[in-house]
Amino acid sequence: MDHTQLDPGFWPFVVFTVIKMLAIFTLYMVGVAYTTLAERKISGWIQDRHGPNRVGPWGLFQVLADGVKNIMKEESMPGGVNKPLFVLAPAIAFVPALIAWAVIPFGAPMPTAWGRMDLVVADLPIGFLFTIGIASLGVYGIVIAGWSSNNKYSLLGGLRASAQMVSYEITMGMALLCVLLVSGNVSLTDIIAQQQGSTWNAIILSVAGFLFLVSAFAETNRVPFDMPEAESELIAGYHSEYSAMKFSMFPISEYANMVTTSAMFVTLFLGGWDIPFTTWDSTGPYTVAKALATFGMFAAKTIFFVFFYIWVRWTLPRFRYDQLMSLGWKVMLPVALVYLVLISTAIVLMDMA
Repeated sequence: MDHTQLDPGFWPFVVFTVIKMLAIFTLYMVGVAYTTLAERKISGWIQDRHGPNRVGPWGLFQVLADGVKNIMKEESMPGGVNKPLFVLAPAIAFVPALIAWAVIPFGAPMPTAWGRMDLVVADLPIGFLFTIGIASLGVYGIVIAGWSSNNKYSLLGGLRASAQMVSYEITMGMALLCVLLVSGNVSLTDIIAQQQGSTWNAIILSVAGFLFLVSAFAETNRVPFDMPEAESELIAGYHSEYSAMKFSMFPISEYANMVTTSAMFVTLFLGGWDIPFTTWDSTGPYTVAKALATFGMFAAKTIFFVFFYIWVRWTLPRFRYDQLMSLGWKVMLPVALVYLVLISTAIVLMDMA
């Protein structure tokens, strides 16, 4: 790309950042809300039945009706709960997924009259490490919710969730180390540029991509790894005592994590906003058309993997808990370690050649 276009000054930078924060927050929240509708419509399609279709055209206003219903419901506060943590836990579960979006580039830079506007809220040089660190905080919300409820079923659900998420975080970290070894950088912008200049990581690091994808299902508590909720034996697990909007925050956080991990997979393994089979988006000067086209490509890739999450949920059965943990520790982790050693060895040998 042509890097001769000047960066904006201080005040344009501040204004651009505020605009991007508002735009991303709005799109993200609307996207998460309509992901819940997509789940119900796609499940209906897979099961050969109608999904929500009564509220608005094609059921599009069902999301608004659900939101109003949850806001209007009565909030209950069971006896014996730790009130500050009980109230705070749903927010702790949701906020990390939202914050992680701050460092994910979602399009090529856009030229303006005041300088170049990068289509990323905060282009941190350690964006990769920031995302991994922030995303790992979501487990605290689930654990705190289970403990503060003063309910043994909720506590068991929270313990299950923490054990599962910590177990698969190790495999995910090992898989992502392979990406860092190949790219040689922890900046997400540079990782995208590395893939534009050669081949997408999903091709050259296919095993790491598969390990990341499976771990992402476990991290987001999605089928076939949705044991922490366990409606049949733990009466819905860690959020048993929640109601109204506080309860809604947990499903919302699950869908938010789905969207965030999909965007992370696209960024790290599918070239981010890179348009395949062309160099138009990565050469020549920045233009508004390139910014819009690359944003559309990033959105399309992310939406595909959100669809994949939903597709798997309504296709595969749930694991038993012992199977889930055995897969993580006895299969996924050894494979990740061996693959990391192989990639490290290959890189050293290529550097020596």
